[in-house]
Amino acid sequence: MKNQYFILLALLSFSMNMLAQNVEIHPVFDRSENQIKSVDTIPDFQEKENKIKLYGTIYESDGVTPAKNVILYIEQADVNGDFDLRELDDKTYVHHRAWVKTDANGQYTLFTFIPGNDRRYNQLQQLFPTILEPTKSVYDIESFLFDEDPLLTKLCRKRILKKSDPTRILKLSKSDNIYMVKKDIVLDQDKIALK
Repeated sequence: MKNQYFILLALLSFSMNMLAQNVEIHPVFDRSENQIKSVDTIPDFQEKENKIKLYGTIYESDGVTPAKNVILYIEQADVNGDFDLRELDDKTYVHHRAWVKTDANGQYTLFTFIPGNDRRYNQLQQLFPTILEPTKSVYDIESFLFDEDPLLTKLCRKRILKKSDPTRILKLSKSDNIYMVKKDIVLDQDKIALK
């Protein structure tokens, strides 16, 4: 019985260690949390023609309470629909990425640009968001799409309306030389809390 206990304990320790290593590999951890503010800008933003100010509030799973200190990480393709991959310290990462951490009111602001379509693979224009809550594991949420995307067909929209969150389709409005879009996010209550 004692041997079984030690084997079980060793297996549990090993699996927890592997889980911790896998979590730390995610690019959301490439920036120290104390460097992340409620406002950030995607690299090359100033040179891009179709600039976007993406802002909103992240709410707790009740949909009412603002969630403070939640990290929203976003990565995206360039204007040609290609992911500009770079390497630093033997790690490959997407160049066009940014981190924001919600303020006390759950608010964030991100300056970015409209990514291109990868027409070779019929890929939509997308922003790929990841959430890191203070007491939970990192998790991806559905990509943000663009209402004006020529590849976002009526059939795609129907499927999204039926099986997905229709608010993931961003409806941009232009103000001066920048597109503005508000995107509120409600956290997923089913994600597992870290011990």
